[in-house]
Amino acid sequence: MKMARFLTITGALLVAPFPSSAAPLNSMNEVGAAMQACWTPPAKSENSSVTLSFSFKRDGTLIGPPKTTAIHVVGGDKARQAYVDAAIKALNDCLPLSFSPALAQSIAGNVFTLQFNSPKK
Repeated sequence: MKMARFLTITGALLVAPFPSSAAPLNSMNEVGAAMQACWTPPAKSENSSVTLSFSFKRDGTLIGPPKTTAIHVVGGDKARQAYVDAAIKALNDCLPLSFSPALAQSIAGNVFTLQFNSPKK
């Protein structure tokens, strides 16, 4: 059984995308910070969140597409889909991540869940 890990990403701070040519990431905290740098929540999406589930390869890319495992978005189907699309775009914009050899060894194939949040109103 694979170990599930959970990262929370909030939209409170918006910064430039994390460059994939940066120094290798050494910890899950650094992976979370790298992902946060890529996240821009859709306009008017306060109090919303979506959780994606995915696995990394050792080379910093994904094993298959991310899956939506939980969603809370105010509005209709169009608003929900826009929010999910923005979260998947943020994830894809960050890839490939550069892992240190030790992190690459331990991260590969594990299932991670990542929650993308909008600022609270």
